[in-house]
Amino acid sequence: MSDYCYRLVEAFLAKSMVAVNALVDRVVCHREVGDCRRVSFFQFVNGRKVCVTFDGGHFYLRGSVEYSNPQLTVEEIQGIIGIRLLQVCANYCLETGARDIANIDCAKLCETLKGSPSGYVLPFLLNTDDVEADRYSINPLRQSLVDSGQSAFPVANIRTGQLRVDKAFVEAYEDFLISKAEADFISEELSRYDNYMDFVDAVKFRQLEELSSILGMNLSLYALRMPLSTLEVEGKGDLLHYIISSVHKSRQSIEQAYNCMGRSISKRTTLLAVPHSKKGYGSKRAAHGKLHFNDDKLVDVNVKYKSTRLYPNDADQKNVSIAQCSDNFTVTGEEFADYNYAETPASPQFFLYALASPEDAALWHGVGVFAASNLLQTYILTHKNCSNGLLLPEVTEKFGLECHVPLQFNLVPDGMWRNPIRQNIDASMGCIKDFNDLINNRGMWIEHLSEYM
Repeated sequence: MSDYCYRLVEAFLAKSMVAVNALVDRVVCHREVGDCRRVSFFQFVNGRKVCVTFDGGHFYLRGSVEYSNPQLTVEEIQGIIGIRLLQVCANYCLETGARDIANIDCAKLCETLKGSPSGYVLPFLLNTDDVEADRYSINPLRQSLVDSGQSAFPVANIRTGQLRVDKAFVEAYEDFLISKAEADFISEELSRYDNYMDFVDAVKFRQLEELSSILGMNLSLYALRMPLSTLEVEGKGDLLHYIISSVHKSRQSIEQAYNCMGRSISKRTTLLAVPHSKKGYGSKRAAHGKLHFNDDKLVDVNVKYKSTRLYPNDADQKNVSIAQCSDNFTVTGEEFADYNYAETPASPQFFLYALASPEDAALWHGVGVFAASNLLQTYILTHKNCSNGLLLPEVTEKFGLECHVPLQFNLVPDGMWRNPIRQNIDASMGCIKDFNDLINNRGMWIEHLSEYM
């Protein structure tokens, strides 16, 4: 039995039983309602993408990793361990009736953690494929992303042929954001994949296999790419297409979506779906728009792309990546109201496409400090309005989707893992020389975000 695993379980149970019991209570209600969804996920096994489909009968617990960096970060690692611990502990409590630490067998939990994820509560990773490849300024491929003209592309459309590890980046941030061994490993994997997302997934799943061996728990979770990968294989009448069409059908429907964000429609500048440029640009941060109406009808949307600073990393706030782009075009209202991704590729906002995710519960990373609380509030209000019929009123009739507000969990900011040297949460796995530093000093603390509900 891994000492790391046992101590992680002990640390988790010591502070996170309120979250576990909240999950158990929700799962009991979920079982009574039933579930008939068919959900398809994937994993990378020995460098190959393997798909698996589940036919209902599960409660899905969502975590996430980023395509904006190939290396696995300590923030991502903690989130993955967190949903794995939540899942195993909840399933154990459902099977045994345990409700407190005294009645939980840590050794039994550790044995379960060694195996593949299974049981009624099932964890998965929702990997968003519409972000920029260096969104948080921690990608060691940075310079070649700019040089190849792909810095403002959504990652779903990036190709690896012209990408190279930036030696200057590695030298500047070695042991703070990335290790030399990881940079070499990334270069090696880069030559094997044309598709950028396949490359990133291959790197991270291999790192997760290594981490699983170190910690004594299986961390190779199932994953799902959204929204662009989903839109690409959907037909016009399918769920994500319907969501985009429905929210754009009138000024009133757009205003309802604006209300979910706490925004006024008076300025008409927030794009509910960001159209991609024919030049390949799709950065939501670099895109600026204006909606034009004729009475209740959306006439068109003007879109401008201009070079824009992205987000700083946590180790060096001054060194910020830039999404380089320049374009100006117009999309007609009809192209949104009768949406077809094949003709008008666009990236819907997260709070909209999250409605199509199979998640029944979700784990956020440091809401209030490292993650924006207003995004969570928009997400929750959108689900509430959908369940009340104020947004997407025909979604249940058309798709059998019983919209509800998923259970919300959070990695407590004070307990989030950091690089022992610079205290940054975006340090790579390779920067951590001894996991005792993280387990002893930070433990594993997850809270139930009941106040947002």
